[in-house]
Amino acid sequence: MTATLTENVTVGAPRVSVVRGYRFELVKLLSQWRIRLVILACWIAPALFVAAVSQQDSLPVDTLFGRWMHATGWAGPLVVLGFAGTWALPLLTSLVAGDVFASEDRLGTWRHLLVAVRSPPRIFAAKALASLTVILSLVAGLVCSSAVGGVAAVGNRPLVGLDGHLLTAGDAAGKVFLAWACALAPTLALAAIGLLGSVTLGRSPMGLLLPALVALAMQIAQMLPLPVAVRLALPGYAFISWNGLFTGTAQWRPLLIGIVVSAVWAVVATGLAYLLFLRRDFTNLTDDGSPRRALVAGALPLAGLLALTVGVVAGATGAMGSGIEQTKVQDSVAVAFAHLYRQQAEELNRPAVTEAQLHASAACTKGDVADGAQGAGNDWRCVVSWHLPDVVATGTAVYQLDVTPDGRFVADGDGPKEVNGYFLVRTPIGDAPNPLWQFDGNVALLGTTKG
Repeated sequence: MTATLTENVTVGAPRVSVVRGYRFELVKLLSQWRIRLVILACWIAPALFVAAVSQQDSLPVDTLFGRWMHATGWAGPLVVLGFAGTWALPLLTSLVAGDVFASEDRLGTWRHLLVAVRSPPRIFAAKALASLTVILSLVAGLVCSSAVGGVAAVGNRPLVGLDGHLLTAGDAAGKVFLAWACALAPTLALAAIGLLGSVTLGRSPMGLLLPALVALAMQIAQMLPLPVAVRLALPGYAFISWNGLFTGTAQWRPLLIGIVVSAVWAVVATGLAYLLFLRRDFTNLTDDGSPRRALVAGALPLAGLLALTVGVVAGATGAMGSGIEQTKVQDSVAVAFAHLYRQQAEELNRPAVTEAQLHASAACTKGDVADGAQGAGNDWRCVVSWHLPDVVATGTAVYQLDVTPDGRFVADGDGPKEVNGYFLVRTPIGDAPNPLWQFDGNVALLGTTKG
């Protein structure tokens, strides 16, 4: 009769505690040269990158907050966060969590470890906690390094939010660290998927690559015109929804939904990995994972979880459309324009004006659709109107918008040149492009609540 994992445990000697097992697994991870190199890179490279890019004439304007890297040191950590959520964090979780169990298969050390620890559940807990510790240290390095590099190179200055309003340096710092904290939820979900792949697929390279492949699939899905409920039900949505922290009226609902969904995925994937680990036959040296087991015990439960979360989110929010509607786009553009017009007036030494005095409004169309337009696309066109105090004439300006499926848009000024054309303005830190020339914005896919 084939011996199971629990039957293979030596009886008589005391079991090793989780704390001792955790220390042992942590030392094993940190003894790997690639882990040491990655930790060193996460604590040094972001600071060098942010400091170097902030001094360049050409900024990464296609990245959220990239256009403000000359203006404040708090833009750099957000640029790094955007890159990390897309590429760095999925790869790092693959490197750590995706290999923590598979490495024992490659080295053939399971029997020695089982004899030493004498408790399969404690082995799992020690390995999972050690992986979590390393991943948290990597994330901490990314945020601290990028923040130090940005503030040291540019300074602790206010940050322009996604609706054009100005955040104080202290408020910007708090929201930057909060955004990184929110990104921990999808990171842990990917780490749990990595644990599941490492347990299920054994020494197969697919186990190591699973978190990165899942993250890539979610990125592709986010670029598609999916219903809002499906978008929110993906465990990586919190990598995007932190954008809502940087608007005057915080977009908390999609952010909190994204965090809860990620947490559920992390718990379920970790639980599946734990159950599979206890059921695995370690006396059979060839039993290191099979495609059938990966499908039945891993992929199908997670597919069911995705269907369940889509149903729950759809029922709770009632959001089955794209979430990008004409009225929302118009409101977002008008609010951002009013904030940035006030900033432009100050920089051009014109009479001060408030957003309330401007009464800015926008009329937007999408292609040939003038009424009821919705959906993402680069064919949005908005005409912004505003009034200056004691001026009878109404000012107008035209913008071409490129709206992405996740609600982010880039507004490109299309005249008149003296309002939203390209020219330099004098700021406290030197010359900078006209703030009304091009700006980023965000359409709330769900309703907003006061933050």
